[in-house]
Amino acid sequence: MNDRPQGLHIHAVGISKIFNNGPQRVELFRDLELTVARGEMVAVVGASGVGKSTLLHILGTLDRPTAGKVLFGGNDVFLWSDTKLAEFRNRHIGFVFQFHYLLPEFTALENVMMPGLIAGLPKKEIRSRAEDLLEKLQLAHRRHHRPAELSGGEQQRVAIARALVLGPSLLLADEPTGNLDTRTARRFHELLVALNNDLGLTMVVVTHNQELAAIMHRTLQLSDGQLRPAGSPH
Repeated sequence: MNDRPQGLHIHAVGISKIFNNGPQRVELFRDLELTVARGEMVAVVGASGVGKSTLLHILGTLDRPTAGKVLFGGNDVFLWSDTKLAEFRNRHIGFVFQFHYLLPEFTALENVMMPGLIAGLPKKEIRSRAEDLLEKLQLAHRRHHRPAELSGGEQQRVAIARALVLGPSLLLADEPTGNLDTRTARRFHELLVALNNDLGLTMVVVTHNQELAAIMHRTLQLSDGQLRPAGSPH
């Protein structure tokens, strides 16, 4: 396994998440622990509604835990200002969701360039990066097409290119094959393995897809507010 230095070691410590909805108090996690080694691929599985997406959002610094810490390379990122946290997220974390959230009025190339433009990188540099990624993902011939002109699998690959354009250390994917047919989903699985092998990219993937979970280095089950190795007794 290729273990490049751009990977990140992640340690979530004592994570709790509580939602108050009027008189109702919903506790998704309590004292949850998770360690993801640099270059590791981890799948998180579990029933709908147990908090898998919320956990991914906390790991991606999109949401803050009620209690606990998330350490990236030993740094407690939730101690940072919102501005510094947003800069860190934009530079180091790539997101792929079940719904691609591509901007319909822009081409595939422009969608992939968007994070770099937001980060203030030179347009020529980010365009070159985006074109290289689209070529690697076999989408160079579709770069001037808008999302509505692309298939579901092509849209997902554009979303992956967008997630990778700033060279993140961590890829977070939430049900990335949920809207793909079996054949396209398998190609996507192969792509994730290739990204891990070629880039040493650390990944945490939330999925109901057993084939996708099976190619990860480790699969964890989220239930009753805790993560356990999949298949282990409570």
